[in-house]
Amino acid sequence: MKNTDSYSHLRGESLYIDDLNTQQGCLFGLVFDAPLAHAKILELDYAKAETIDGVVKIFTYQDIPGQNQIGGIIQDEPLLAENDIHYWGQPIAFIVAKSDAIAKKARQLISLKTEALPVITTATEAFKKNEFVCAPRSFKMGNTVNAFKTCDYIFEADTFSNGQEHLYLETQGAYAECGENSKIKVTASTQGPTQVQKAIAKVLGIGMHQIEVDVIRLGGGFGGKEDQASAWAALVALATNHLHKPVKLVLNRHDDMRMTGKRHPYESTFKIGLTKDLKIQAFEATFLQNAGAAADLSPAIAERTLFHATNAYFIKNVYTKVLSCKTNLPPNTAFRGFGGPQGMFVIESAIAKAAEMLNIPAYKIQEANLLQENDAFSYGQIATQVEAKNTWQTAVKDFDFEKEVKLVAQFNSHNDALKKGISVMPICFGISFTNTPMNQASALVHIYQDGSIGFSTGAIEMGQGVNTKLKQIVAQTFGLSLNKVLVETTNTTRVANTSPSAASSTADLNGKALQIACITLKNRLSVIAKAELNTTDKAIYFKDQAVYNLQNKESIAWETLIQTAFLKRISLTEQAYYVTPIINFDKTAEKGQPFAYHVYGTAISTVTVDCLRGNYAIDSVKIIHDFGKSMNLDIDMGQVEGALAQGIGWMTSEELVYDKNGRLLSNALSTYKVPDVYAMPKIVVVKALESEGNEMALLKSKAVGEPPLMYGIGTYFAIQNAIKAFNKNYCLKFDAPLTPQKVLKNLYNAFKNNS
Repeated sequence: MKNTDSYSHLRGESLYIDDLNTQQGCLFGLVFDAPLAHAKILELDYAKAETIDGVVKIFTYQDIPGQNQIGGIIQDEPLLAENDIHYWGQPIAFIVAKSDAIAKKARQLISLKTEALPVITTATEAFKKNEFVCAPRSFKMGNTVNAFKTCDYIFEADTFSNGQEHLYLETQGAYAECGENSKIKVTASTQGPTQVQKAIAKVLGIGMHQIEVDVIRLGGGFGGKEDQASAWAALVALATNHLHKPVKLVLNRHDDMRMTGKRHPYESTFKIGLTKDLKIQAFEATFLQNAGAAADLSPAIAERTLFHATNAYFIKNVYTKVLSCKTNLPPNTAFRGFGGPQGMFVIESAIAKAAEMLNIPAYKIQEANLLQENDAFSYGQIATQVEAKNTWQTAVKDFDFEKEVKLVAQFNSHNDALKKGISVMPICFGISFTNTPMNQASALVHIYQDGSIGFSTGAIEMGQGVNTKLKQIVAQTFGLSLNKVLVETTNTTRVANTSPSAASSTADLNGKALQIACITLKNRLSVIAKAELNTTDKAIYFKDQAVYNLQNKESIAWETLIQTAFLKRISLTEQAYYVTPIINFDKTAEKGQPFAYHVYGTAISTVTVDCLRGNYAIDSVKIIHDFGKSMNLDIDMGQVEGALAQGIGWMTSEELVYDKNGRLLSNALSTYKVPDVYAMPKIVVVKALESEGNEMALLKSKAVGEPPLMYGIGTYFAIQNAIKAFNKNYCLKFDAPLTPQKVLKNLYNAFKNNS
């Protein structure tokens, strides 16, 4: 079944915030934000701006009736700056006018007097000044101190992985309107409707029941709208609550890039110890996470880094530590992978370093240390249904890896100006929110009198195809065609207390709740069908818009069954609730079983580097991926390909640059380079691993949103290997993204220090 949204997307009929028919008298909002990164506010003067015809009101923190606070995990983020500025782009005032043009004119007339304060832009600077957003976390297994004493080889190095701009097609935005009884309805572009609802209620000082948040769909999110959508929704709600008028705010691209946080940059160090048989005996890593000016989701993201610090490998002795460093950048936030990619990059760098020093291919070390059944992770969970070796061996066999290695070597021996590189990237990614209480979901299903069905869940459609999968659940359960099933918008009045659409858990959580509701209704209807067909439950099956009796082949039409049930006063509505069983995690002991299951995979990447210019082409990425029993392979394949592209961008071309004053320099598509069609691999092959799936996954169809992004890390190390093939004296540097400029420098860097 194809993605059911494709038709309306193609015709331009899909609705987003900026497509909504606004109420008469709708006003337009614009944010006045900080023009420097750290300062005391001495004077904010907007008197001239307020005199412009069409300016209705300019809001500051003094106009907030509740709490000036939108922090999620930690209460450290004001909606509007009060006395201090903590990052360039921090909202200070909210202009509400009769048009966007008037609001922009007013913004230019606002003056701000400040006293500049020292600016911190890097995690290392913050670490040295003891600036953190939360306490450090660490995971430990075995004894690394003793283990290093028994190692035959020990290697250490530093790494850096930069942030990444979400660059969703639809920028941040929200639209608020008044309802009866002081109720406010907000249509938001958010992955977390309940988080938005809570933030608005806090800011306005009212109950959550007075706030209705509705989400149609998102034009992309990638984590950037999990927590950071709250500010824009709270601002329009604040204005609507005060003015009793509808208010709309949609950020332009420059404002969005300047004001919002990104993927976290990490400055990390590692120490790895191996025995002569290439077994990793001990591994230590310290991660300095650049959290930005407020916590946002940084503590949870830091935790996820620790969970994935050993990737798909079993290491007996592990000590990993993460510190969330407070800097004067916009609060960094969730991004596809949620800290996992940053952790995996460090362990892969450590293996690459060891391989370089031992003069062997990295894949020799990788293969020797892959997870096996009943191995333990550093956080205490025991690995089960492990597919690490299975995906590796399948990739090696199906893609004839030995031949690929020989072809690369042969090419390099006959070419001076061009060099090829090859790498293997295994992945292991845990599925569940690591904050256990978030692993819950509800669903509401209505069967109408004519047999059509509408349902609501907490799932947000943001291009990943979750609506299609949910519709499949309903249609397949009742044996109906898709045209009888409608997915409603995600709305806090229909389904309350939702977890955000994140952590690759959206389909699992909401789909399981929906499945429970549908099965309950089906069982209820089966009683009616059994009586009408004069048979037993076991002889009944739902198919092709009817219910059949296997014993005598008689049937009753679906519409007739529904009419009969209604006349007999049988409820045709069901609400269901699902919680992920088994999972738990004790943060005091840093041990538990935080994940319902893991997703595995292996990618083989080949690249060609132009050694005169520093440019490179990705020749191929060939992937064996653990989909489980995919319920929609078309959608899942698309997710793998899209995640791969995003991972390649993070590792190669997408370079965030701030100056020493905390101003974003890569603030437009002319200076921030996302992968285009020419940057993609010439060949992309994705093959599904044959496996039994996992009962904890929806219909045994494993989550697929985040895990494939890590395949992009493989291209980074393939490029490194190509550089090494050209410059034998090159000493590996672990500084991502590996842009063509950096490649060119590395190609001609004669310095080598392998001490």
